[in-house]
Amino acid sequence: MTADSTALFLTSDDVADLGTPAEYVDAVREGYHERGEGAPAEPRTTLFNEDPGGMLTGYLAILPETGAMGGYTYAAGFGAQDAHFALPIFDAESGAPLALLDGASMNPFKTGAVGAVGIDALARADATDLAVIGSGAQARGQVRAAVTVRDFDRVEVYSPTPEHRQAFAAELNEELDPTVAAVASSAAAVEGADVVVTATTASEPVFDGSVLEDGAHVTAMGQYHPEKRELDAETIARATYVPDLRARVTRDAGSFIAALEAGDIDEDHVHAELGEVVAGSAQGRESRDDVTVFDSGGTAIETVAAGKLLYDRAREAGLGEEIEFAPASEALTGR
Repeated sequence: MTADSTALFLTSDDVADLGTPAEYVDAVREGYHERGEGAPAEPRTTLFNEDPGGMLTGYLAILPETGAMGGYTYAAGFGAQDAHFALPIFDAESGAPLALLDGASMNPFKTGAVGAVGIDALARADATDLAVIGSGAQARGQVRAAVTVRDFDRVEVYSPTPEHRQAFAAELNEELDPTVAAVASSAAAVEGADVVVTATTASEPVFDGSVLEDGAHVTAMGQYHPEKRELDAETIARATYVPDLRARVTRDAGSFIAALEAGDIDEDHVHAELGEVVAGSAQGRESRDDVTVFDSGGTAIETVAAGKLLYDRAREAGLGEEIEFAPASEALTGR
């Protein structure tokens, strides 16, 4: 084997404490800046299986300045009714394998980070009131990252099960500076909010767009399937609409697709990709009264950026197990 044919295998436990929410946000912001300057990235491809029911998903990105490229692949459902995430990372210059990560524990952190990058790029600088619809692991990741980019005074959370939203509020109220409170309806959370984050698996809109304040920003991260629809057509039509990748909006951005099919918007309603706003090649918010939406369906941009951060930290800390990859020049012999 050559020296370039080894990589670091990192378990979820290995990487669990290697980055703070703010560090994830910085890494992911840089990844989107690179995308805005032309770094290649493709939307997710998902294959569905009927019996047993499940899906296999993957997506890819190359981040030259970060120095990494790779893809996120995961299987969800099937007989075990669970999910497993794998992230291979390669050196973006040599093409050599760098790492193979069990990508489960990092998922809410990298997804929260891209949500925060969207908030930082599109929300008003003086935003103080955050509404969260959802109270699971992804919602926690969104809030922990969001508070690193804005000085929120108050976070209001709604999810349908009272015990879940109350436990969420109690946990994060102990951890974060803003007051975190559970409220009894999505309308109560959204009314008066400067920033709204939806982190659900909903197939129908989770709030009424007429309640959304002028000047509000919305980050929606649970609509990565044509039938997943967290936002109603009114919200999409009102908004300066910014997806993570333009190519995915008519493939799996459920709320955009529904508004398009209803005739409330056309395909030109896409204002810019997030990377274009981050890199400064497109303007985001133009006035205090603009409603903005960041549609975060999930890409390998945030995944590779976060994975490279964790790989570098693991190397520094001496974590992980070296594994061998045979280069094709040696192993691809047909013998």
